[in-house]
Amino acid sequence: MRRTSAALALLGILLLSAPTSAGPFETAADAYKHGDYKTAHRLFRQLAEQGNPVAQYSLGSMYAEGLGVPRDYAEAGKWFRKSADQGNASAQYNLGVLYAGGKGVSKDPADAAKWYRKAAGQGLAAAQTNLGTLYANGQGVPQDLSEAAAWYRKAAKQGDSVAQFNLGYMCEKGRGVRQNFSEAAAWYRKAADQGHASAQNNLGDLYDEGKGVAQDSAEAVKWYRNAAEQGQAFAQTNLGRMYEKGNGVLQDSSAAADWYRKAAEQGYARAQHNIGVLYVEGRGVPQDYVTAYMWFNLAAAKSPDSPDEDRAAALKNRDRIASRMTLAEIAEAQRRSLEWKPVRGR
Repeated sequence: MRRTSAALALLGILLLSAPTSAGPFETAADAYKHGDYKTAHRLFRQLAEQGNPVAQYSLGSMYAEGLGVPRDYAEAGKWFRKSADQGNASAQYNLGVLYAGGKGVSKDPADAAKWYRKAAGQGLAAAQTNLGTLYANGQGVPQDLSEAAAWYRKAAKQGDSVAQFNLGYMCEKGRGVRQNFSEAAAWYRKAADQGHASAQNNLGDLYDEGKGVAQDSAEAVKWYRNAAEQGQAFAQTNLGRMYEKGNGVLQDSSAAADWYRKAAEQGYARAQHNIGVLYVEGRGVPQDYVTAYMWFNLAAAKSPDSPDEDRAAALKNRDRIASRMTLAEIAEAQRRSLEWKPVRGR
């Protein structure tokens, strides 16, 4: 995946964040830890109403997660705000997430940026990452790629895998920083080692292309496979390509088809085109023009978000095989295209 991203998940209850002298809080935290959410909710509320910022944050988290109470983002936001106003960084971050997603509050990137900045200023890595993404995309703040990279770097140095991936991407593309493939590879590797699928895919790209690292097709395959097995469609397509060409692995058209299919079923246009080609030529799969036409048709429909050459190739190949098909076969392929539904990554 070749774009920056934000970590929009809410932070949960931090059971170790309470002062050790807070006996009632420890009782509430222990109840929460053991799944007694009803008791935890009752005790957290008592403490929250007394103004305890950690209890307020914890109570907000229970409402946000629907633990012991029906999920209620508006109620969560109320308690996060009370805690955030007292300087709780995790509550400030969560309040930013609610504003970014419009959950329980009106969607407002500027308010999201305000709360992320407060938490980021206290060193919370997730907030630094999300603030960086707002700067990268110009949401709620003026677009400023250098500022985005600065915030990503702060979070990346703390080990935040999303920030490491984003900073790697900016180094690779020269966005907000000087282009540096070696540094891109270093940050991608840190995120990849934590299991970040897009970083694994992009590190595979660098090995495949010999950018910032010595060209190594086998190493590229390793990283593509790590990401592909997590359901990452870009990596599944790349791994399919490596099997199709025999780069870094023994050539295996059947394996190529399997990986292309996984990505194609998620709706990735390039994989849909590539597996269509295999069906036309009968490589790794039985020759089947109807199925090939279906995949070309889907790729052409999806490709406005893809490079122009991908759409052109899909249209060209679809129309080429149409001349070899009966009207009934074309109608069947079109019916399958209309009925096709994407599946989740697997």
